[in-house]
Amino acid sequence: MPRRGAGRAAVHALALAALLALAACESTEPAYVEGSVEQLYNGAMDALAEGFYSDAYRGFEEVERQHPYSQWAIRAQLMAAYTYYLANKYDDAILAAQRFIQLHPGHRDAAYAYYVVAICYYEQIADVGRDQAITAAALAGLEEVVQRFPNTPYARDARLKVDLARDHLAGKEMNVGRYYLERGQYVAAISRFRAVIESYQTTTHVPEALHRLTEAYLALGVVEEAQSAAAVLGYNFPGSSWYLDSYTLLTGKDLRPEASEGSWLSRAFSAVF
Repeated sequence: MPRRGAGRAAVHALALAALLALAACESTEPAYVEGSVEQLYNGAMDALAEGFYSDAYRGFEEVERQHPYSQWAIRAQLMAAYTYYLANKYDDAILAAQRFIQLHPGHRDAAYAYYVVAICYYEQIADVGRDQAITAAALAGLEEVVQRFPNTPYARDARLKVDLARDHLAGKEMNVGRYYLERGQYVAAISRFRAVIESYQTTTHVPEALHRLTEAYLALGVVEEAQSAAAVLGYNFPGSSWYLDSYTLLTGKDLRPEASEGSWLSRAFSAVF
């Protein structure tokens, strides 16, 4: 690795000179000042260490521009993605990391590039009341890191973040389901609560989803499915307040939780619990 020079200011100036157009110049093209790979890379590293992120990612890009066949050009591509991430320029970081993956799919640092893509999406996860396209992208990226690089530190961290991403997606389904339930659109509500049961069984939203299914099925007069939902809820989450609510709802109509062997709920949970 090129050594960082002692003259930070001078090296830093060299890296930036190739990126900035001179104020007095009429051309729209930036001035080109040639520098060695050591000068350019170390200048970018100095800027990064000082927190001058825009200077840093421009400097890393200049390494590739002037020395495209250098091994340090490859490293600079990845460092540019990392610097964009630190600057919260997530779209640029994603593009830079994806470009690294396309150009160097077998590189030893490809795992980190995949991780940068995933973490950029992950840090943009919004609250469950908003569109969850970013959350879905984060989940896909995190799962790809785990699948492709299972024995890396990136995979270990990704596994922890997968749970939160899945919980957000389940929370979105619950929000929409409650909306339909409150308006008496029971079939639409059931489809959302079923999605939570079928796709996000390990999230914190499952007990409520089962209770809401009990409510919706009972409102439709589908008594057997309502009883089955309550029975599955009671079996898997016996101490849950949602089970007490479902039990009270059923007994108020002289019914009891009762599992049905043919119910899709029984089949769904037998594969999970």
